Amino acid sequence: MASGKERLMRGWLELTEQYVEEYAARGLSPKTIKRVDSELGFWVRWVHSRRPRPAPEEVDADLIVRYVRHRTAFKSKVTVASVMSTLRGLGTFLVREGVWEANPLRWMRGPKMDVRRRVPRRLNAEAMGRLWEAAATCPQPYRRHLWLAVLGLLYGTGARRGELVRMDVEDWVADEGLVLLDGQKTGWPRRVPLPALAGQCLAAYLEAREEHLAELGVRDEPALLINRWGGRLKGEDLSRGVKRLAKRANVEELTVHWFRHTCASDLLEAGASVAEVQEMLGHRAICTTIRYLDVADPQRQRAAELHPINAMLGEETADE
Repeated sequence: MASGKERLMRGWLELTEQYVEEYAARGLSPKTIKRVDSELGFWVRWVHSRRPRPAPEEVDADLIVRYVRHRTAFKSKVTVASVMSTLRGLGTFLVREGVWEANPLRWMRGPKMDVRRRVPRRLNAEAMGRLWEAAATCPQPYRRHLWLAVLGLLYGTGARRGELVRMDVEDWVADEGLVLLDGQKTGWPRRVPLPALAGQCLAAYLEAREEHLAELGVRDEPALLINRWGGRLKGEDLSRGVKRLAKRANVEELTVHWFRHTCASDLLEAGASVAEVQEMLGHRAICTTIRYLDVADPQRQRAAELHPINAMLGEETADE
């Protein structure tokens, strides 16, 4: 027969497992689900180490505050907010299951953060040009077409790395010039128009892809981006390939996500509205898109150019 301590531990484990199953049913990415599951594991182990061990229904706000302080000591505000968000979701589930009468975390305020302070990194036109040149000069024909298509998709659509490697051939709607992105991270799939140049690169890649698969004797492979062995290109392969291109192009260390930042920033500079960029990138909250205004804000730049101080400086220069 299980002891009282074992029953308490099993009770917490069963509840958190049920919550993770429900959370996973939202269609989020495996990486996100794994992060939440791992965070809840920290919580269960910490509760289990308390003396006396509290039952799920005995947890109160004071105990939660103690845990958050323990878990986030010397951590960033982002970590604090992430921990509280995960526990808040668990609390909502426990209230719905009748374990808690109320969710204490509903009224707990997390750290005040301004997403605009985290200025996204972007690629300038010169670096982007060198990357395209490096891809276009790959000696192996298939790899040349592959990386030109990758650059076109990353920069042309602002796709996340996971969205790109999960794409199948059928997700390219050539007649409409659209690509279908699953939006697994946010549960928000979207149809994104592909610029003409990127579409040409993708069309040329698809021809090279068919020849590559025929040489390997591989059939019925649904993946859009495939590796040298004819299987789906993994996220790690994509990152390594982009880093190799950057090295050949003599471009500073970068990540795949920089293309997403660059796409958003350049669209805003070209006159696209924040709402249009939000829809294209699949941001749930517009405040996530607004941070790109600190990187690209043509209206603010034009206003600065019209400032009266410019005329004053011009007069002083003439007097000299």
